[in-house]
Amino acid sequence: MDTFFLSHGSPTLSIDESLPARHFFQSWRSKVLPAVPRAILIVSGHWETAYPTVNVIDGPNDTIYDFYNFPKRMYELKYPAPGAPDLAKRVKELLQNAGFGRVKEDNSRGLDHGAWVPLMLMYPNVDIPVCQLSVQTEMDATYHYNMGKALAPLRDEGVLIVGSGSATHNLRNLSSSNAPVAKWALEFDTWLKEALLGRRYDEVNKYMEKAPNARMAHPSPDHFYPLHVALGAAGERAKAELIHHSWTNSTLSYASYRFIAPK
Repeated sequence: MDTFFLSHGSPTLSIDESLPARHFFQSWRSKVLPAVPRAILIVSGHWETAYPTVNVIDGPNDTIYDFYNFPKRMYELKYPAPGAPDLAKRVKELLQNAGFGRVKEDNSRGLDHGAWVPLMLMYPNVDIPVCQLSVQTEMDATYHYNMGKALAPLRDEGVLIVGSGSATHNLRNLSSSNAPVAKWALEFDTWLKEALLGRRYDEVNKYMEKAPNARMAHPSPDHFYPLHVALGAAGERAKAELIHHSWTNSTLSYASYRFIAPK
């Protein structure tokens, strides 16, 4: 399995047919990944914990509505994907063996919208087991890259590793949907694309030093660290491929990437 970083953008992705990213996710099985994974490990920017934590769920995952003041029908959507307790235990084992020390289990948490919204469009049959892994925003990008490296064996076990966040994520600087792309957002997004496609992965891990407007693009790293996990899981010799690119609200990039590990 290749690994992926997906920009999930606004929760309205779940209902807004005008968003190009929605149609990208809906075309997943036909245009991006026809192979059906045994299970999915998704790292969402909407689950922050002090220690790496996996949700260990027997039965269907709950659908978490971690957004506010959106249209009522968004709160009626459900994505009860089967839990993946065996995968969760395997993730914990791999991280502990790699020296991550304390790794916690959560036996009640379902899937937040950073997980279920894209998966609902990608795999609408709700028949693939899903496990979610948290991010640690007090740590740095290299820590998350190394987390991904520890999880690399899952690729050979039929597990799809997905980092779900946003290429740019500054909710305090959103503009109207028809506004041109802000200069600072475009500069960061372009830098990211060139660094990934040029395999300058060390720079991506040091993005706070290397990238233009890094603090503006990501006032908090929560939506960027899923990229580092997916990149690390593919390995330092992986090839990056831009598989979707669109914008909304002047500053929100939906750039999504595939990381192709060498065979």
